[in-house]
Amino acid sequence: MKVSKFMAPEIIFGDQSISQVGECLGRLGAKKVFLVSDPGVVAAGWVEQVIHYLRLSHLDYHLWTDVTPNPKDFEVHSGLAEYLVHECNAIVGVGGGSVLDAAKAIALLATNGGSILEYEGVDKISHPLPPMVMIPTTAGSGSEVSQFSIIVYSERKAKITIISKSLIPDIAIIDPQTLMTKDRRLTSNTGIDALSHAIESYISLAATPLTEVLSLQAMRLIAQHLRPSAASQYNMEAKRAMAMASLQAGLAFSNAILGAVHAMSHQIGGLIDAPHGEINAILLPYLLEFNYLAAPEKYKNMAEALGENVSGRSLHDASRLAMKAVKELASDLDIPVRLSALGLCEEQIELISRHSINDVCMATNPRDMSVDDVRELFLKAL
Repeated sequence: MKVSKFMAPEIIFGDQSISQVGECLGRLGAKKVFLVSDPGVVAAGWVEQVIHYLRLSHLDYHLWTDVTPNPKDFEVHSGLAEYLVHECNAIVGVGGGSVLDAAKAIALLATNGGSILEYEGVDKISHPLPPMVMIPTTAGSGSEVSQFSIIVYSERKAKITIISKSLIPDIAIIDPQTLMTKDRRLTSNTGIDALSHAIESYISLAATPLTEVLSLQAMRLIAQHLRPSAASQYNMEAKRAMAMASLQAGLAFSNAILGAVHAMSHQIGGLIDAPHGEINAILLPYLLEFNYLAAPEKYKNMAEALGENVSGRSLHDASRLAMKAVKELASDLDIPVRLSALGLCEEQIELISRHSINDVCMATNPRDMSVDDVRELFLKAL
Protein backbone atom coordinates (compact mmCIF):
# COMPACT_ATOMS: atom_id res chain seq x y z
CA MET A 1 0.00 0.00 0.00
CA LYS A 2 1.35 3.42 -0.93
CA VAL A 3 2.10 5.98 1.78
CA SER A 4 -0.22 8.99 1.76
CA LYS A 5 -0.80 12.08 3.82
CA PHE A 6 -3.77 14.38 4.25
CA MET A 7 -3.54 18.11 4.88
CA ALA A 8 -6.27 20.53 5.90
CA PRO A 9 -6.66 23.84 7.75
CA GLU A 10 -8.84 24.46 10.79
CA ILE A 11 -12.37 24.60 9.35
CA ILE A 12 -15.30 26.60 10.73
CA PHE A 13 -18.56 25.89 8.89
CA GLY A 14 -22.08 27.23 9.34
CA ASP A 15 -24.48 30.15 9.08
CA GLN A 16 -23.01 33.37 10.50
CA SER A 17 -19.61 31.75 11.00
CA ILE A 18 -18.15 34.86 9.37
CA SER A 19 -18.66 36.46 12.79
CA GLN A 20 -15.69 34.48 14.10
CA VAL A 21 -13.10 36.10 11.83
CA GLY A 22 -11.83 38.55 14.47
CA GLU A 23 -11.47 35.91 17.16
CA CYS A 24 -9.65 33.63 14.70
CA LEU A 25 -7.15 36.30 13.77
CA GLY A 26 -6.57 37.12 17.42
CA ARG A 27 -5.65 33.49 18.07
CA LEU A 28 -3.17 33.65 15.21
CA GLY A 29 -1.43 36.72 16.63
CA ALA A 30 -2.64 39.23 14.05
CA LYS A 31 -2.02 42.91 14.76
CA LYS A 32 -2.77 44.52 11.40
CA VAL A 33 -4.74 42.59 8.80
CA PHE A 34 -4.33 42.82 5.04
CA LEU A 35 -7.91 42.33 3.82
CA VAL A 36 -8.09 41.10 0.21
CA SER A 37 -11.34 41.18 -1.75
CA ASP A 38 -12.86 42.51 -4.98
CA PRO A 39 -15.45 45.18 -5.86
CA GLY A 40 -18.28 42.66 -6.36
CA VAL A 41 -17.84 41.14 -2.91
CA VAL A 42 -17.60 44.62 -1.39
CA ALA A 43 -20.87 45.60 -3.10
CA ALA A 44 -22.55 42.46 -1.74
CA GLY A 45 -21.79 43.63 1.82
CA TRP A 46 -19.55 40.79 2.99
CA VAL A 47 -16.42 42.92 3.39
CA GLU A 48 -18.36 45.37 5.54
CA GLN A 49 -19.33 42.47 7.81
CA VAL A 50 -15.74 41.28 8.10
CA ILE A 51 -14.57 44.81 8.96
CA HIS A 52 -17.27 45.01 11.65
CA TYR A 53 -15.95 41.88 13.34
CA LEU A 54 -12.33 43.01 12.99
CA ARG A 55 -13.21 46.20 14.81
CA LEU A 56 -15.02 44.29 17.55
CA SER A 57 -11.75 42.41 18.08
CA HIS A 58 -9.78 45.70 18.08
CA LEU A 59 -7.80 44.70 14.97
CA ASP A 60 -6.41 47.26 12.57
CA TYR A 61 -6.72 46.49 8.86
CA HIS A 62 -5.98 47.68 5.34
CA LEU A 63 -8.45 46.82 2.54
CA TRP A 64 -7.11 45.97 -0.93
CA THR A 65 -9.52 45.14 -3.76
CA ASP A 66 -7.46 45.39 -6.97
CA VAL A 67 -8.03 41.76 -7.93
CA THR A 68 -9.60 40.72 -11.22
CA PRO A 69 -11.00 37.32 -12.22
CA ASN A 70 -8.02 35.10 -13.07
CA PRO A 71 -5.55 37.10 -10.90
CA LYS A 72 -2.47 38.37 -12.68
CA ASP A 73 1.17 38.34 -11.60
CA PHE A 74 1.37 42.16 -11.58
CA GLU A 75 -1.73 42.35 -9.36
CA VAL A 76 -0.07 40.05 -6.83
CA HIS A 77 3.09 42.19 -6.84
CA SER A 78 0.99 45.33 -6.41
CA GLY A 79 -0.81 43.74 -3.47
CA LEU A 80 2.49 42.76 -1.90
CA ALA A 81 3.72 46.37 -2.09
CA GLU A 82 0.60 47.53 -0.22
CA TYR A 83 0.97 44.77 2.36
CA LEU A 84 4.53 45.89 3.10
CA VAL A 85 3.83 49.63 3.05
CA HIS A 86 1.00 49.23 5.56
CA GLU A 87 3.09 46.92 7.77
CA CYS A 88 0.53 44.14 7.96
CA ASN A 89 1.28 40.82 9.61
CA ALA A 90 -1.75 38.67 8.66
CA ILE A 91 -3.95 38.14 5.59
CA VAL A 92 -7.68 37.60 5.17
CA GLY A 93 -9.21 36.73 1.80
CA VAL A 94 -12.94 37.31 1.28
CA GLY A 95 -14.24 36.27 -2.10
CA GLY A 96 -14.17 33.64 -4.80
CA GLY A 97 -11.22 31.60 -5.96
CA SER A 98 -9.49 34.50 -7.68
CA VAL A 99 -9.44 36.57 -4.49
CA LEU A 100 -8.29 33.69 -2.33
CA ASP A 101 -5.56 32.62 -4.77
CA ALA A 102 -4.28 36.20 -4.95
CA ALA A 103 -4.32 36.51 -1.16
CA LYS A 104 -2.28 33.32 -0.79
CA ALA A 105 0.19 34.46 -3.43
CA ILE A 106 0.69 37.78 -1.62
CA ALA A 107 1.25 35.91 1.63
CA LEU A 108 3.84 33.74 -0.13
CA LEU A 109 5.82 36.74 -1.36
CA ALA A 110 5.52 38.60 1.95
CA THR A 111 7.94 36.19 3.60
CA ASN A 112 9.70 34.53 0.66
CA GLY A 113 10.33 37.48 -1.67
CA GLY A 114 11.11 37.49 -5.37
CA SER A 115 8.66 37.18 -8.24
CA ILE A 116 5.56 35.01 -8.02
CA LEU A 117 6.68 33.35 -11.26
CA GLU A 118 9.63 31.78 -9.44
CA TYR A 119 7.29 29.53 -7.45
CA GLU A 120 5.59 27.72 -10.33
CA GLY A 121 5.52 23.99 -9.66
CA VAL A 122 5.60 21.93 -6.48
CA ASP A 123 7.12 22.74 -3.07
CA LYS A 124 9.28 25.73 -3.94
CA ILE A 125 8.38 27.74 -0.82
CA SER A 126 11.06 27.73 1.87
CA HIS A 127 9.85 30.17 4.56
CA PRO A 128 6.62 30.11 6.63
CA LEU A 129 3.81 32.39 5.46
CA PRO A 130 1.97 35.01 7.56
CA PRO A 131 -1.22 33.83 9.29
CA MET A 132 -4.00 33.36 6.74
CA VAL A 133 -7.78 33.20 7.20
CA MET A 134 -9.85 32.56 4.06
CA ILE A 135 -13.58 33.17 3.69
CA PRO A 136 -15.04 31.88 0.39
CA THR A 137 -18.12 33.57 -1.06
CA THR A 138 -18.69 31.02 -3.83
CA ALA A 139 -19.27 27.26 -3.67
CA GLY A 140 -16.68 26.18 -6.15
CA SER A 141 -13.00 26.98 -5.91
CA GLY A 142 -12.03 25.16 -2.70
CA SER A 143 -9.05 27.53 -2.42
CA GLU A 144 -9.83 28.18 1.24
CA VAL A 145 -8.64 24.66 2.11
CA SER A 146 -6.23 23.87 -0.73
CA GLN A 147 -2.47 23.93 -1.25
CA PHE A 148 -2.96 25.57 -4.67
CA SER A 149 -2.62 29.11 -5.98
CA ILE A 150 -3.26 29.73 -9.69
CA ILE A 151 -1.86 32.98 -11.10
CA VAL A 152 -1.75 34.34 -14.66
CA TYR A 153 1.72 34.90 -16.12
CA SER A 154 0.63 38.04 -17.96
CA GLU A 155 3.49 38.26 -20.45
CA ARG A 156 2.96 34.67 -21.59
CA LYS A 157 -0.85 34.83 -21.21
CA ALA A 158 -0.83 31.49 -19.43
CA LYS A 159 -1.66 30.38 -15.91
CA ILE A 160 0.98 29.01 -13.58
CA THR A 161 0.15 26.48 -10.89
CA ILE A 162 1.81 26.84 -7.49
CA ILE A 163 1.43 23.87 -5.14
CA SER A 164 2.78 23.78 -1.59
CA LYS A 165 1.47 22.73 1.81
CA SER A 166 2.63 26.20 2.93
CA LEU A 167 -0.29 27.65 0.93
CA ILE A 168 -2.91 25.86 3.02
CA PRO A 169 -4.57 28.63 5.08
CA ASP A 170 -4.50 28.45 8.86
CA ILE A 171 -8.26 28.79 9.14
CA ALA A 172 -11.09 28.47 6.61
CA ILE A 173 -14.43 30.05 7.50
CA ILE A 174 -17.26 28.75 5.31
CA ASP A 175 -20.49 30.68 5.79
CA PRO A 176 -23.21 29.38 3.41
CA GLN A 177 -25.11 32.66 3.71
CA THR A 178 -22.50 34.33 1.48
CA LEU A 179 -23.84 32.26 -1.43
CA MET A 180 -27.17 34.10 -1.38
CA THR A 181 -25.70 37.09 -3.24
CA LYS A 182 -24.58 35.09 -6.29
CA ASP A 183 -26.61 35.04 -9.50
CA ARG A 184 -27.60 31.89 -11.38
CA ARG A 185 -24.70 31.95 -13.84
CA LEU A 186 -22.03 32.29 -11.17
CA THR A 187 -23.75 29.68 -8.99
CA SER A 188 -23.85 27.28 -11.94
CA ASN A 189 -20.27 27.86 -13.08
CA THR A 190 -18.75 27.57 -9.62
CA GLY A 191 -20.89 24.53 -8.85
CA ILE A 192 -19.66 22.72 -11.95
CA ASP A 193 -16.12 23.75 -10.96
CA ALA A 194 -16.67 21.99 -7.64
CA LEU A 195 -17.97 18.96 -9.55
CA SER A 196 -14.85 18.91 -11.71
CA HIS A 197 -12.75 19.00 -8.51
CA ALA A 198 -14.70 16.05 -7.13
CA ILE A 199 -14.46 14.01 -10.32
CA GLU A 200 -10.83 14.74 -11.14
CA SER A 201 -9.67 14.09 -7.58
CA TYR A 202 -11.61 10.80 -7.54
CA ILE A 203 -9.97 9.41 -10.69
CA SER A 204 -6.59 11.06 -10.00
CA LEU A 205 -3.52 8.83 -9.87
CA ALA A 206 -2.86 10.36 -6.42
CA ALA A 207 -6.30 9.54 -4.97
CA THR A 208 -6.42 7.78 -1.60
CA PRO A 209 -9.26 6.08 0.32
CA LEU A 210 -9.76 9.26 2.34
CA THR A 211 -9.92 11.60 -0.67
CA GLU A 212 -12.19 9.18 -2.55
CA VAL A 213 -14.80 9.29 0.22
CA LEU A 214 -14.82 13.09 0.10
CA SER A 215 -14.94 13.17 -3.71
CA LEU A 216 -17.93 10.84 -3.92
CA GLN A 217 -19.88 12.64 -1.20
CA ALA A 218 -19.26 15.97 -2.94
CA MET A 219 -20.68 14.47 -6.15
CA ARG A 220 -23.80 13.26 -4.31
CA LEU A 221 -24.44 16.70 -2.83
CA ILE A 222 -23.86 18.51 -6.13
CA ALA A 223 -26.13 16.15 -8.06
CA GLN A 224 -28.93 16.77 -5.54
CA HIS A 225 -28.50 20.44 -4.77
CA LEU A 226 -26.80 22.40 -7.59
CA ARG A 227 -29.96 22.71 -9.67
CA PRO A 228 -32.09 24.12 -6.80
CA SER A 229 -29.21 26.34 -5.69
CA ALA A 230 -28.99 27.83 -9.18
CA ALA A 231 -32.77 28.19 -9.35
CA SER A 232 -33.08 30.30 -6.19
CA GLN A 233 -30.73 32.63 -4.37
CA TYR A 234 -32.72 32.06 -1.17
CA ASN A 235 -32.81 28.25 -0.97
CA MET A 236 -30.65 27.90 2.13
CA GLU A 237 -30.86 24.11 2.23
CA ALA A 238 -29.30 24.02 -1.23
CA LYS A 239 -26.74 26.70 -0.35
CA ARG A 240 -25.58 24.82 2.75
CA ALA A 241 -25.29 21.60 0.77
CA MET A 242 -23.32 23.26 -2.02
CA ALA A 243 -21.01 24.96 0.48
CA MET A 244 -20.32 21.56 2.03
CA ALA A 245 -19.83 19.95 -1.39
CA SER A 246 -17.32 22.61 -2.39
CA LEU A 247 -15.48 22.15 0.90
CA GLN A 248 -15.33 18.37 0.52
CA ALA A 249 -14.20 18.57 -3.10
CA GLY A 250 -11.59 21.17 -2.12
CA LEU A 251 -10.14 18.92 0.58
CA ALA A 252 -10.11 16.03 -1.89
CA PHE A 253 -8.32 17.80 -4.73
CA SER A 254 -5.88 19.58 -2.43
CA ASN A 255 -4.60 16.15 -1.43
CA ALA A 256 -5.23 14.07 -4.57
CA ILE A 257 -4.48 16.88 -7.08
CA LEU A 258 -6.49 17.16 -10.31
CA GLY A 259 -6.12 16.22 -13.98
CA ALA A 260 -6.40 17.22 -17.61
CA VAL A 261 -9.58 19.30 -17.23
CA HIS A 262 -7.72 21.78 -15.06
CA ALA A 263 -4.43 21.49 -16.96
CA MET A 264 -6.29 22.56 -20.10
CA SER A 265 -8.66 25.09 -18.53
CA HIS A 266 -5.77 26.94 -16.88
CA GLN A 267 -4.33 27.72 -20.30
CA ILE A 268 -7.59 28.98 -21.76
CA GLY A 269 -8.20 31.18 -18.71
CA GLY A 270 -4.74 32.66 -18.97
CA LEU A 271 -5.04 33.33 -22.68
CA ILE A 272 -8.54 34.76 -23.05
CA ASP A 273 -9.40 35.61 -19.42
CA ALA A 274 -12.64 33.60 -19.48
CA PRO A 275 -14.41 32.41 -16.28
CA HIS A 276 -12.58 29.39 -14.86
CA GLY A 277 -15.71 27.53 -13.80
CA GLU A 278 -17.34 27.95 -17.19
CA ILE A 279 -14.25 26.63 -19.00
CA ASN A 280 -14.19 23.58 -16.72
CA ALA A 281 -17.88 23.03 -17.30
CA ILE A 282 -17.37 22.91 -21.07
CA LEU A 283 -14.27 20.69 -20.94
CA LEU A 284 -15.46 18.21 -18.30
CA PRO A 285 -17.70 16.02 -20.52
CA TYR A 286 -14.99 15.73 -23.20
CA LEU A 287 -12.32 14.71 -20.68
CA LEU A 288 -14.70 12.27 -19.01
CA GLU A 289 -15.01 10.49 -22.34
CA PHE A 290 -11.24 10.50 -22.88
CA ASN A 291 -10.34 9.22 -19.40
CA TYR A 292 -13.02 6.51 -19.34
CA LEU A 293 -10.63 3.73 -20.40
CA ALA A 294 -8.45 4.32 -17.34
CA ALA A 295 -11.06 3.74 -14.63
CA PRO A 296 -14.39 2.14 -15.68
CA GLU A 297 -15.04 0.78 -12.16
CA LYS A 298 -14.66 4.27 -10.70
CA TYR A 299 -16.96 5.63 -13.40
CA LYS A 300 -19.63 3.21 -12.23
CA ASN A 301 -19.23 4.54 -8.67
CA MET A 302 -19.42 8.10 -9.98
CA ALA A 303 -22.59 7.35 -11.91
CA GLU A 304 -24.22 6.02 -8.75
CA ALA A 305 -23.08 9.04 -6.72
CA LEU A 306 -24.52 11.32 -9.41
CA GLY A 307 -27.93 9.70 -8.98
CA GLU A 308 -27.98 7.18 -11.82
CA ASN A 309 -29.51 3.72 -11.36
CA VAL A 310 -26.70 1.25 -12.03
CA SER A 311 -28.49 -1.81 -10.64
CA GLY A 312 -28.45 -4.82 -12.97
CA ARG A 313 -26.33 -3.09 -15.60
CA SER A 314 -23.04 -4.30 -16.99
CA LEU A 315 -19.90 -2.47 -15.91
CA HIS A 316 -19.69 -0.83 -19.33
CA ASP A 317 -23.30 0.36 -19.36
CA ALA A 318 -23.29 1.48 -15.71
CA SER A 319 -20.02 3.37 -15.98
CA ARG A 320 -21.13 5.18 -19.14
CA LEU A 321 -23.98 6.72 -17.13
CA ALA A 322 -21.44 9.01 -15.42
CA MET A 323 -21.01 10.97 -18.66
CA LYS A 324 -24.78 11.09 -19.17
CA ALA A 325 -25.34 12.54 -15.69
CA VAL A 326 -22.71 15.27 -16.11
CA LYS A 327 -24.00 16.27 -19.56
CA GLU A 328 -27.59 16.48 -18.33
CA LEU A 329 -26.59 18.62 -15.35
CA ALA A 330 -24.62 21.02 -17.56
CA SER A 331 -27.54 21.20 -19.98
CA ASP A 332 -30.06 21.96 -17.22
CA LEU A 333 -27.81 24.81 -16.04
CA ASP A 334 -27.50 26.26 -19.58
CA ILE A 335 -23.73 25.76 -19.61
CA PRO A 336 -22.28 26.42 -23.10
CA VAL A 337 -21.09 23.28 -24.87
CA ARG A 338 -18.45 24.93 -27.06
CA LEU A 339 -15.26 26.83 -26.20
CA SER A 340 -15.89 29.12 -29.16
CA ALA A 341 -18.77 30.58 -27.14
CA LEU A 342 -16.12 31.98 -24.78
CA GLY A 343 -14.09 33.52 -27.60
CA LEU A 344 -11.47 30.83 -28.21
CA CYS A 345 -10.24 30.57 -31.82
CA GLU A 346 -8.76 27.59 -33.68
CA GLU A 347 -5.47 29.38 -34.29
CA GLN A 348 -4.93 29.61 -30.51
CA ILE A 349 -5.20 25.88 -29.91
CA GLU A 350 -1.63 24.93 -30.81
CA LEU A 351 -0.19 27.27 -28.17
CA ILE A 352 -2.52 26.23 -25.36
CA SER A 353 -2.04 22.55 -26.22
CA ARG A 354 1.72 22.84 -25.69
CA HIS A 355 1.24 24.77 -22.45
CA SER A 356 -1.38 22.30 -21.16
CA ILE A 357 0.87 19.28 -21.43
CA ASN A 358 3.36 20.95 -19.07
CA ASP A 359 0.80 21.95 -16.43
CA VAL A 360 1.40 20.32 -13.03
CA CYS A 361 -2.16 18.97 -12.95
CA MET A 362 -1.49 16.81 -16.00
CA ALA A 363 0.82 14.56 -13.94
CA THR A 364 -2.08 12.95 -12.06
CA ASN A 365 -4.47 12.51 -14.98
CA PRO A 366 -5.38 8.79 -15.05
CA ARG A 367 -4.79 8.38 -18.79
CA ASP A 368 -1.56 9.38 -20.52
CA MET A 369 -1.91 12.36 -22.83
CA SER A 370 0.23 13.63 -25.69
CA VAL A 371 0.16 17.08 -27.22
CA ASP A 372 -1.79 15.53 -30.10
CA ASP A 373 -4.40 14.20 -27.68
CA VAL A 374 -4.80 17.60 -26.06
CA ARG A 375 -5.04 19.34 -29.41
CA GLU A 376 -7.70 16.90 -30.63
CA LEU A 377 -9.79 17.40 -27.50
CA PHE A 378 -9.57 21.18 -27.76
CA LEU A 379 -10.73 20.95 -31.38
CA LYS A 380 -13.64 18.69 -30.39
CA ALA A 381 -14.68 21.16 -27.70
CA LEU A 382 -14.26 24.22 -29.94
